[in-house]
Amino acid sequence: METESETMSLALTTESGRVHPFGATPDAEGVNFALFSEHATGVVLLIFDSHSAEKASFEIELDPITHRTFHVWHVYVRGLKSGVHYAYRVNGPANIHDGHRFDPAKILVDPYSRGNTDALFDRGAAVGPGDNLGLSMRSVVIDTTTYDWEGDRRPATPMKDSVIYEMHVGGFTRASSSGVSHPGTFRGVIERIPYLRELGVTAVELLPVFEFDSKHPLRVTEDGRSLMNYWGYSTIGFFAPESGYCVRPEEGRHLDEFRDMVKALHAAGIEVILDVVYNHTDEGNHQGPSFSFKGIDNRVYYHTVPSDRQYYMDYTGCGNTLNCNHPLVAKFITDSLRFWVKEMRVDGFRFDEGSVLSRGEDGVPTLHAHVLWNIELDEALAGVKLIAEAWDAAGAYQIGAFPGWRWGEWNGRYRDSIRRFVKGDPGMVGDVAARISGSADIYGPSGHTPNNSINFITCHDGFTLADLVSYNGKHNFANGEENRDGADDNMSWNCGAEGPTGDDGINRLRERQKKNFAAILLLSQGVPMILSGDEIGRSQGGNNNAYCQDNEINWLNWQEVETNAGLFRFFKNMIALRKANESLRRGRFFDGSTNDEGAPDVEWHGCRLDAPGWFDQGSRVLAFTLRPLNDGEDYIHVMLNMDGRPLEFEVPILPGSRSWRRYADTAQQAPADIADPGSEQPFAASTYTLAAHSTAILVGR
Repeated sequence: METESETMSLALTTESGRVHPFGATPDAEGVNFALFSEHATGVVLLIFDSHSAEKASFEIELDPITHRTFHVWHVYVRGLKSGVHYAYRVNGPANIHDGHRFDPAKILVDPYSRGNTDALFDRGAAVGPGDNLGLSMRSVVIDTTTYDWEGDRRPATPMKDSVIYEMHVGGFTRASSSGVSHPGTFRGVIERIPYLRELGVTAVELLPVFEFDSKHPLRVTEDGRSLMNYWGYSTIGFFAPESGYCVRPEEGRHLDEFRDMVKALHAAGIEVILDVVYNHTDEGNHQGPSFSFKGIDNRVYYHTVPSDRQYYMDYTGCGNTLNCNHPLVAKFITDSLRFWVKEMRVDGFRFDEGSVLSRGEDGVPTLHAHVLWNIELDEALAGVKLIAEAWDAAGAYQIGAFPGWRWGEWNGRYRDSIRRFVKGDPGMVGDVAARISGSADIYGPSGHTPNNSINFITCHDGFTLADLVSYNGKHNFANGEENRDGADDNMSWNCGAEGPTGDDGINRLRERQKKNFAAILLLSQGVPMILSGDEIGRSQGGNNNAYCQDNEINWLNWQEVETNAGLFRFFKNMIALRKANESLRRGRFFDGSTNDEGAPDVEWHGCRLDAPGWFDQGSRVLAFTLRPLNDGEDYIHVMLNMDGRPLEFEVPILPGSRSWRRYADTAQQAPADIADPGSEQPFAASTYTLAAHSTAILVGR
């Protein structure tokens, strides 16, 4: 069957079309559209002349005989070109108690769209009855095959050698102090790549860059400020880069601007890891809007309450939960991941509330979740890094037991143990040694390695490093929730005053504590992750849940690169030490093996050699010695004194003619706190007096 129609700008012919691939696929003659909906009874494809056209210029009603194969609706539109905007109306059962929310009055974007525009979008119009044609989002037909990658090569950094930098694309350069031409965009990141190279990180882990509703106010505060969805953990389009991070989204250049950033980062040797949200969507609960999955096939895409399917199972704490292990939803997720790897050349993914993806269609976590093992074993994804937040909001906690072999896991136990130790909690040394060793107690029994442990002290969710040492409690009043939101137990210590202070002693102690955290993180086996801005002392004013603050609370203040240059240098030189010595990134657990000189892989100490306080419930000190794994690398001796008084540590004798040199002492003022590689000062004494709340590092060659 063929039909023809003419508009002011279009002369189109429609044909049956193909079932695969899903989404809008342009070729030289036209565009093929394919949409899955098991329960739909009718589908209308709308074509718009522009992203801001209030009415469709062409409507194609799909014939269920000609344009449907099983549960896939498809049509080929001859004469249509890339850059055109489109959307759907979908009809079907409207029995919400049975989980169906079909409403042909609502305009729906394509789940497989490579780009969306929201110039006219009014979220309120997508809620409740009524036609929202003039106030809807639109998808964009984008040709993914014409981009020039100019010989781009992935850095392919081994997991054990990675140093991850978690950052928000907008907040990284949105402040005027960034000095970039296009603040808060993918292009802004490109302009600041030299900074990342100097720091020495090997990968950026970007907070969500999939299309999200960045314009919808979450609430308005009493003083009239609009609080927005800043972090981006509420996805609209799983194949579409966030329009707000693009310079020219109305031209359909979403993909190219993102790819420009990836290409530039790769050229600098930096990988791109995306924080992805496949556990829920922006459509929310039963009172939320309908602009995609809800109207396409609600019962397939979401977990609904069995006794009354108008309501949603909320395993995520965000209103709804994707039915990740339904075959078609599992396909959707893996198709999305393949797209970002093959077409956008990203190097890895961090899965927000990853434990949701282990939940079967009955909502119960399972060891052999289809979607997780599909991702694990998919050849197209074989070379990418996979990282899970191995828990969810409904009580699943899978640290050390996340389904699969090669998944890295955000190690929450590492964060908690190191925080408690550095703030001075006694009796932690055994647990801290386990964390520094790569958490063999967590990952060893399942046959994993230190590479499965993503070690972090801070992340976007919680205190920054500066706030961790400056506040005993959260200060979230700016969020408009009367300080009820955010974690109450932060394992933090303000060092003697709550918030900013003019007390020089407290400020010096805080600086030491920040460096103690940085040193331990970068001396630990496993994969370190640094929160963007921690290296220059970025503060959120004690706000530990700044998800809604698109302002100076979250933005990097680039003036602090100069004012906190000493802290930046400490991070940079600790990263350099890690890169120079494979003993700090072994990729396997300590096993007691010795080298030709009889030195074991690790020796544990307290203030006395070979006398760690494993069973001393009052101990706040730990020391250890690492032997080099390769010729030309260093013996490393580390002393950690988190006691409130200075203590004297015995220093081991090096084999052969080697001698110790001091690499770092966090009690010293910059630049004496850490040496530039190769300029360490000799240290010949048999003991080392270490100040309270301090870390010292000796290197021997």
